[in-house]
Amino acid sequence: MSESKQEKTARVSHLPEHGPIDKNGKEVLLSIKNVDITFGKGDKAVKAVKNASFDIYKGETFSLVGESGSGKTTIGRAVIRVNPCAAGEILYKGVRISGKIPHSLDREVIRNIQMVFQDPAASLNERATVDYIISEGLYNFHLYENEADRVKKVEKIVQEVGLLPEHLTRYPHEFSGGQRQRIGLARAMVMEPELVVADEPISALDVSIRAQVLNLLKKFQRDKGVTYLFIAHDLSIVRFISDRIGVIYKGDIVEVAGAEELFDFPLHPYTRSLISAIPIPDPLLEKNKVLFTYDPSVHDYSEDKPEFVCIGNDHWVYGNKKEIEEYKAIREKGEPLKSITILEPGALRDETSKEIKHTAEEEDFLNSPVHDTGNFLYAFFSFLLPVIGIIAAQVFKKKKYYRNYKACRKGAIIGFVLLGIVIVLFLLLLLLAVI
Repeated sequence: MSESKQEKTARVSHLPEHGPIDKNGKEVLLSIKNVDITFGKGDKAVKAVKNASFDIYKGETFSLVGESGSGKTTIGRAVIRVNPCAAGEILYKGVRISGKIPHSLDREVIRNIQMVFQDPAASLNERATVDYIISEGLYNFHLYENEADRVKKVEKIVQEVGLLPEHLTRYPHEFSGGQRQRIGLARAMVMEPELVVADEPISALDVSIRAQVLNLLKKFQRDKGVTYLFIAHDLSIVRFISDRIGVIYKGDIVEVAGAEELFDFPLHPYTRSLISAIPIPDPLLEKNKVLFTYDPSVHDYSEDKPEFVCIGNDHWVYGNKKEIEEYKAIREKGEPLKSITILEPGALRDETSKEIKHTAEEEDFLNSPVHDTGNFLYAFFSFLLPVIGIIAAQVFKKKKYYRNYKACRKGAIIGFVLLGIVIVLFLLLLLLAVI
């Protein structure tokens, strides 16, 4: 962007009604462009996000996925203007909202972009009633005509998230985790936002409650046309609620594609590793699953520097020229990639799977009886009486008390060794006395 264009963007004090339309005819609501986010200064500076770029279209659910510490929440907090950008810019409806902006524009951004936090307990004011927590945004922006209108709006949103009007007089500590997250969702939705940053909103909830909260999010999207930036680490959930998915690894956006496109063609090896880690709800299949482990050393970026490139089908991948050509060739074949490998029962795993192979004895050892403690006293008495100790060890082994067996065997061996040393010394002294 030229300097004059930047100045023009900075002078904008209000958001337009609609965002820019891209070449596919979709309205771009949020645009992250070459964003760097750094914490600390000087030698202690840590670059949490590096050159991140992606767009979020109006009315869609864009999921940002990666392991803990990859920079997902950092980007989400930058969108709501909590984390400043060290480089690049964030555009909302084509207007720059990162950096210093006019006060009137700042208020519009706060009003239009809301956040649902990961920890439903820590994100609510324990000293405020549910009524005040939900109404705070209404108070700050005066989004009601009179007190009756405010009460009507609050009661309506509370019922929409599955709570009752009598809950409004209670405090957050009186609710369960799922109910608290509903309160947090009501607080965001009562502002009638266009974009909601959902920062792992279900990771702290029980499985059954997760489904209810996800259904609520989809209901609001259907009824109100809300757009979501959904931050998560669980790809199994993300697949079924997302329109598009972005994968982030140590601050780098490594892949962006439609949900089904990403699962059918996970081109970047890190994406494949995330998909292979999805648990299978069948213990036998899960036991024979081979994990695909991502090794960053497979990339050689010493000379050929990586770029974030579209390889067609609105599929973006991070890689150098050689890798991009390989990714394009794989995609052009049109054959879905298999990320999860299930071995046949009884089949041996190869060395690349890096799985621990248990012998039959080790399996028995892992499933040993409750009283198989391997207590130190077994080793001590076996040391004092090694013959009895070795007999006890064999009895324990037969009964599959493997810890006790190992303790007795260890004590008996040490006892026999010490006894042997004593006998040898005695014979040497006897020999010296005779000579």
